[in-house]
Amino acid sequence: MKKSILILSMALLSLCASAQHDHASGTAEKATSKQMAPMFEDQNMGLAYGAYIQLKEALVASESKSAATAAAGLQKSLAAVDNSKSALAEAAKVAKAATLDDRRKAFVGLSNEMTALVKGAKLSMGTIYLDYCPMAKGSWLSNDKEIKNPYYGSKMLSCGSVKETIE
Repeated sequence: MKKSILILSMALLSLCASAQHDHASGTAEKATSKQMAPMFEDQNMGLAYGAYIQLKEALVASESKSAATAAAGLQKSLAAVDNSKSALAEAAKVAKAATLDDRRKAFVGLSNEMTALVKGAKLSMGTIYLDYCPMAKGSWLSNDKEIKNPYYGSKMLSCGSVKETIE
């Protein structure tokens, strides 16, 4: 049931990202920064990556409770992914952190582990961007080129740059 809901939400997110157009001119407008969510050959990896993105977005929005909930969901998704023991431990640290700042600090280790998992997995379609913030000394994975920093939220939303493209 939970997998079905997560798959449905990822599909809706993909549709929303690709359905942007200009009603005034009547022509379809190509989204410049938002891309279709990447798809993995391993469905469990796709679910875990989707849960990671939900966590990242909660941190960008500075929503500590949502981040804790997303981290718990990520733990459940990672349990079904091969070689995810380290990432699972890092997700637990994010979920158990007492404050938003502590969650963000724990997200550095989680992002490193998720990056290793993503690089070891096979994408069937889409692109993933590895972003880096020199102020936080941390990286994160993203579905689009536009920088939205999970380490500082609105304080430094665009701090960082794309360091690598994973296809």
